[in-house]
Amino acid sequence: MKIIDGGICAVETVMASGSRNGKYGLALIVNNGSTASAVFTSNKIVAAPVIITKDSIEDGKLSAIVANSGNANCFTGNEGLEDAKEMTEKVSKGLNIKPQDVAVASTGIIGRKMPMEIINNLIDESLEKLENSTDASHAAAEAIMTTDTFPKEISVQTELKNRNTVKIGGITKGSGMIAPNMGTMLCFIVTDVKASSEELNIALKKAVDKSFNMVVVDGDESTNDTVILMANEGSEEIDENFQEALDFVCIELAKMMAKDGEGATKYMEVTVNGAASEEDAKGAAKAIVGSSLVKTALFGADPNWGRVVAAVGYSGANMDEDSVDITFKSKNKNVEIVKKGSIIATEKSNELKIAEEIMKKDEIKIIVDLNLGKYSATAFGCDLSYDYVKINSEYST
Repeated sequence: MKIIDGGICAVETVMASGSRNGKYGLALIVNNGSTASAVFTSNKIVAAPVIITKDSIEDGKLSAIVANSGNANCFTGNEGLEDAKEMTEKVSKGLNIKPQDVAVASTGIIGRKMPMEIINNLIDESLEKLENSTDASHAAAEAIMTTDTFPKEISVQTELKNRNTVKIGGITKGSGMIAPNMGTMLCFIVTDVKASSEELNIALKKAVDKSFNMVVVDGDESTNDTVILMANEGSEEIDENFQEALDFVCIELAKMMAKDGEGATKYMEVTVNGAASEEDAKGAAKAIVGSSLVKTALFGADPNWGRVVAAVGYSGANMDEDSVDITFKSKNKNVEIVKKGSIIATEKSNELKIAEEIMKKDEIKIIVDLNLGKYSATAFGCDLSYDYVKINSEYST
């Protein structure tokens, strides 16, 4: 597997475009006759585009995705549903395809009417700009940004066991309102592998479980989360090599979201090893990365490992405090804080000084070994800064 240029347009059959008008953006992705699968938010408040797209993808087919930023089209009643349908109908007319073959997604503020005049103009503009190019993928990634500070995209190429070469490209957006089970995030992935929607569904759920479901920025779960995977029509090409590549794409996009958390100054990666079960490993890793106390300690460069072990304790994971190891790691430094429950980084020790230096870095890894079993999991997150409060206190103004 290798990283290649092109984003979603690394797949030659894909056309994309992106347009913007002030805070409103619109991305268009076209891959005619695709098989498709999707994963959505588990929030009980569900946005209109999620409702429409769930219906559209029920037959396992899609040809296009239209996604807007600046307005979530959520908690907008029947009018919101009509607006989402209008978006699919306008795109279908422009592409000469059926409305039910168009997925729709939205991100932005909740509870406000869609500015359909602006959105419709952006759809017209995006239809005219459709092309297969690296720039087109980049424009689509930029168009779905809200509080994101940079566009998020990646593409890879891998060889299947049958010797066929396949490509996978993805774009995503997500910066705040990010919690386990995805967050305010949209992700669109395309591939030229031949697969049925059922095969895609299995592969996508495996990848999402390792990636987007392991990101915590602020602990709030969105109403609009959507991840869509589109592939060539066919079957029986998904194998271990494809799954590894899809996992990699999703994990790298998830890391980008964590690094771009609202107001974030530091990226945090937490790995829990030696858990008694997969559930324990995931629960403990997400508890640590989601802890406000751990996040603020990260922001203040405070190696407060007690907050880490406390998060493991309330996560519900099986643990024995006399068996726990805790390690802090940066790119160039590594220090064991706790070994088999014994504190190594005691006050004024050299280990504590190294830990303090590590906590000043932009990227910090926390490794916890429970020494109770064979299961591991990694979660992704960021610190909690003054700017997070500022961004979200002014979000609707």
